[in-house]
Amino acid sequence: MKRRDFLLSAAVPVAGAAGAVALTSHPAYAGAARPRSQSGRALVKPRRLQSGDTVGVVTPATATYQEVELDIVRESLEALGLKVKVGEHVMNRRGSLGGQDRDRAADINRFFADRDIRAIVPTRGGWGSARLLPHLDYDLIARNPKILLGYSDITALHTAIHARTGLVTFHGPNGGGRWDSYSLDWVKRILFSGEAVTFSNPKTTNDRNVLTQIDNRTRTITPGRARGRLLGGNLTVLTAILGSPYVPSFDDAILFLEDVEEQWYRIDRMMTQLKIAGILDRLRGFVFGTCTDCSTGTGYASLTLEEILADHIKPLGIPAWQGAMIGHGMPQWTLPVGLEVEIDAAAGTMTMSGAAVE
Repeated sequence: MKRRDFLLSAAVPVAGAAGAVALTSHPAYAGAARPRSQSGRALVKPRRLQSGDTVGVVTPATATYQEVELDIVRESLEALGLKVKVGEHVMNRRGSLGGQDRDRAADINRFFADRDIRAIVPTRGGWGSARLLPHLDYDLIARNPKILLGYSDITALHTAIHARTGLVTFHGPNGGGRWDSYSLDWVKRILFSGEAVTFSNPKTTNDRNVLTQIDNRTRTITPGRARGRLLGGNLTVLTAILGSPYVPSFDDAILFLEDVEEQWYRIDRMMTQLKIAGILDRLRGFVFGTCTDCSTGTGYASLTLEEILADHIKPLGIPAWQGAMIGHGMPQWTLPVGLEVEIDAAAGTMTMSGAAVE
């Protein structure tokens, strides 16, 4: 389904919905000094999931059109041993959106305030999460750190919440997305077991070619190792909120990107936007996942993705690689947005500095 998701890159964080976020008053900050987020805020890790925990289901973007979609989300989460509480407005619809902006945001705020809820999961992505950003209560979220899991349009929520609160969030399956064994394994390892993992693509061959890997290949853009806070997500969504108060500093970050159903000239346009906004020059490392169903479009000659990345990323001289298991329509990793990681661009790996949950 074609979407124009929107997200971002570079501005200075501002005060929360009810004023400056007083993170130092939270009990999580008692004692030793905490690591800092890209915005300079103390880094906050949510509590890990356990069997029997309750998860709140929301629809922050495109509408959940049929009850059967919600049934699939509920049954998938219950199969993980979790209880499910459905947001009041999950089945609302306004045009393609899942109801009014304030109502969709209210479900998120309500679940962050609910002491019984341990994680918040969207039914789907699509478009609309960025419209919620002015309506989220960042002071409330900072006082009640919880797991937020999702990808695609949910990039807007990941970026804004981390920028305004320092909370580590998780770029991974949406509730109604694919729960294949590969993706499910990463969810369990990161969110339940609290492992500090090394992400790498599976090394497999297939009947088309038993001599070398064809599927899920990685490609080094610039070799080397780099450490930094992991930020990013969907390229279209990211660039759409560029310059807003809902993005963290990208100084010394590892930027990861993916996209879906875009023409290559648009990918080039958005990478140019990141470049002239000064984002790319601030990075320590770069990882591109996939661009699912992207094409040259009708009537256009086009640069290829390799050429686009060679133009924008190669000149930076920073460790960079492409082909990571990050994207649409494929098994995917569960990535900790805001946590420090180390990438090895020659090996095509990403290693967490520590657990992303408490």
